[in-house]
Formats: sequence, structure tokens, C-alpha cells
Amino acid sequence: MRRESAAAGFRPVIDSALPVPAVRQLYLQLRDSIVGGTLRAGARLPSTRTASTEWSLSRGLVAEAYEMLIAEGYATGKHGSGTYVTDNLPLPKVQGNASRGTKADGRKRGISAAARLALSLETAPPAQMAFATGRVIHDQRTAILLKRLAHRHIDYAHDGYRDPQGESALREAVAAYLMASRGVRCDPRQVFITSGTQQGLDLAIRVLMSPGDTALVEDPCYPPARQALLLNGARIVGVPVDAKGMVTETLDASDGPAPALIYVTPSHQYPCGSALPLARRLQLLAFAQQRGCWIIEDDYDSEFRYEGHPIASLQGLDAGGRVIYAGSFSKALVPGIRVGYLVVPDDLAAAFRAVRPVIDRFPAPLHQLVVADFLNEGYFPAHLRRLRESSRASRDLLFDLLQERLSDHLVALRPEQGVYLTANSTGTWQDDRALAHAALAGGVVVIPISPMHIRTPPEPRLLLGFSGLTAAETDLATRRLAEVLQRRSARRSRTPRPRR
Repeated sequence: MRRESAAAGFRPVIDSALPVPAVRQLYLQLRDSIVGGTLRAGARLPSTRTASTEWSLSRGLVAEAYEMLIAEGYATGKHGSGTYVTDNLPLPKVQGNASRGTKADGRKRGISAAARLALSLETAPPAQMAFATGRVIHDQRTAILLKRLAHRHIDYAHDGYRDPQGESALREAVAAYLMASRGVRCDPRQVFITSGTQQGLDLAIRVLMSPGDTALVEDPCYPPARQALLLNGARIVGVPVDAKGMVTETLDASDGPAPALIYVTPSHQYPCGSALPLARRLQLLAFAQQRGCWIIEDDYDSEFRYEGHPIASLQGLDAGGRVIYAGSFSKALVPGIRVGYLVVPDDLAAAFRAVRPVIDRFPAPLHQLVVADFLNEGYFPAHLRRLRESSRASRDLLFDLLQERLSDHLVALRPEQGVYLTANSTGTWQDDRALAHAALAGGVVVIPISPMHIRTPPEPRLLLGFSGLTAAETDLATRRLAEVLQRRSARRSRTPRPRR
């Protein structure tokens, strides 16, 4: 007895505008209908001749799609009889738009606790809008050099996998640069190349902590570092920050179990901008040594020092091998180059080498080799001088325009280092988060600092980036921010106060 055709209600839709070949579109629609139950198990598919006529497709295209179904086990071919949907398909039924993340059967679709946490975290503001942090001025001279160096290294004939620590040429260049410019004590064997600081932080947290361990962080704290700790299951305890950075005198008063790790930005505290003095640095190192915990030193913008000499690294003072030093070339070159680095103590190198391949095998070599040549051939110092002077000019222009146009609403501080400044309220606004939303609607990014606090009482304060801004952009952006603040102030003054 002949089985009925399974395709009575099946009508494929082939979209010629899609980049997907027509035969694959047909195969995917047939496969989804089989898995979803529209094409029943054991039923016969129409012959290639019939399908070609009914579906307005070439017979060869239909035959090729059937062959793909047979090859992957969704159908079977019987000589002289036809093509049949397989009888023993072990897959669950998938209906409607379940492939887009909706629930097909009413039950909850499980994701990890880390994924749920990530979904709840605040997203970063648009990176290219005025006052966003991390923008880099386009330096035509540097761009030409990088393109020339990249062309030198475009070679896809390399055989095999690379070193999980990174290219030796770059590790040697980074070690030499950090020793000369930051007083970091290291050799290339301690250097790990990462895809920016964030990957370096994640790698260090994975090596140094287990879920449930305690991490001490500055309060307020750099949000992506805090998020990396949370997603890795850390218990976070905030340590207060004052005008001199982390208040190390309070470390012994931290509640709970001994910390596994301390995250700190000692040369330029993010977001407050203070520098940790020598006495506190020594106190922090002594605490880590006594408690047997690790310190991650995030030196995220040390290249941008405008007054006085660069502040030496905390790692350079560390005689006990407790500091992991993290940095990157994202701000010093371009963010898209994604080259960062960790410097780890000698006795941790083996552990980092063991964990690194599990994350991404090894860092992509092209950009590493380009940056290595840029450093080794002496281009970096001149580039940094140009970039530093450009950032200084951007800082001064923004500070002056804030003083001129927004002094009724903001008290801005001129930073001695970094690529951003902070501003307090004069009293005309209280909610920095609401102001940030209003500014974004007005075409300007200002970052509220109050959400970065953990336990310390937050105060209304804003962070404004100035790197990568032209004079015209700074002029327009400060006018827009002034308009936002004036409108909010006017609405507030019109709001009637409740009678007592």
C-alpha cells in the first residue's frame, strides 16, 4: 500500500534577496517542518518532478535538497519507491518561533545564573557620542604606519597554533616598555597578551578565585571589573574611596572571610580620579602579603599624565609577588586593535598558561605583530606625545566650556591624568542617573557615578570623557548639555512645592 505524501500543507518560500542559496533555504524549511512535525514521520515526500511543479522550483534543486536531508538522517531514500521522512527521528518537536528564544511548550527555558546577571546589568552608552569614554582621536600619521605594518604581517600560511601567552616579539616589547615607563618588574615569561583589559581581568579572576570567594574592590568601582567578578561568582565587598584613593586603613575592618583578591586602580582611581599615595600602597601590599590574597592592578590610562612625572606602578613596589598588573593599548592606539596584557608573578605563569587555552586558545597574531613592530621600531613615543597633547587640549577646552556655560549646574574638576573629568552638582539637580538619561535623549553621553557605589552613600556626580573630541564636537556637546540642564532646572522651578 502506498503511503500518502507528507507535503500536502507544505509550501516553501524562497527569497532570492537573501545571501543563502536557494537549495539551502529549501533544505532548512523541509528540515524544520520535519523536526516540528508538519511533515510527519514515515510519510512520503513528493517526487522531485511533482515537487518541482507544485513548488515552482527546478527539479535538480529539489533533488539536491532531498539528498541533504538523507545525508543528515532526516529522510531515507527507497529505490523505486521515493523519499520518506525518517521513522525514528529522536528530536523533540520545535514549534513556531522557538528558535528565536521563545518558549515552545510553556516551560521556562533555562540559562545560567551568570547570563541572567549579565542581562540585568546596565549596558554601556553609545561609544561614539560626545563625552563617551574610550574614544581615540584619529591620528593620520599613526593610521598610515599601522596599515603599512599590518600589510607586512598579513600571512595566512602559518602552520599550526600559536603560543597561548602571545607572540614573543610583543611580549618582549611590552616587558621593555613597562619596565621603562611604569617601573614594572618583569620579563617576557611573565607577560600574557589578551584581547583588551576586560579579557585580562576575566582570565585573572578565573585563575585566582573560585565561585563564592570574596573580592575587595574600590567603592565606587569600575563597572566592567565589578561585572566580571560577579559573573565569575565572586562575593564583592566595597572598600571606601576618598580624595587619596582606596582607604586602606579600613581593610582590616572588612567583614566576612579573608579575601581571595583585591581589585584596585591605584594610579588613577576610576571613577573619582585620585592617586593612591605611597603610604597606602605599602599598606595595601602588606595586607595582601599577610592575608595571602592577590591584587589586580588595573593601570588603564597611565599614558595620559598631564602634570608632573608618571606615577610608578604598584607592581614595581611588590616584593612579595602578590600583584597582577593589567593594561592595554586600547586608549593609547585604537580600541579596535584589541591588544592588552597581564604581567603575572613567576609562580603563577603555569596556572595562567593552563587556563588561557580554555578561553580562546591563543590571541590573534596579526595585531600583536603590528603592535610589536610599532613599539620595537620606535614609533610609539612620538605617537604618545601627539596623543597626549591632543588629549590635553581636549581636556582644557571641555573644562573651560563647562566653566563658561554650565557653572550654574556643574562643579567640574580639571584632572591631572586620564581621558575623562568628573563634575558635581551645584544643587540644581540631584539624580545623576535621571540626568544621564535626559542627556542621552539630547544627544550627549554623561555617565552617572552613583550606580558605581556599593556600600558608601552615593552622591550625584557625572563622568565626562574628552578624548577623541574635536573642538566643534565639544562646542556642540556642551551647548546640548547646557540646554538639558536648563530645561530640567526650569521644570523643577515650576513644580509647586507641597504645603506644610
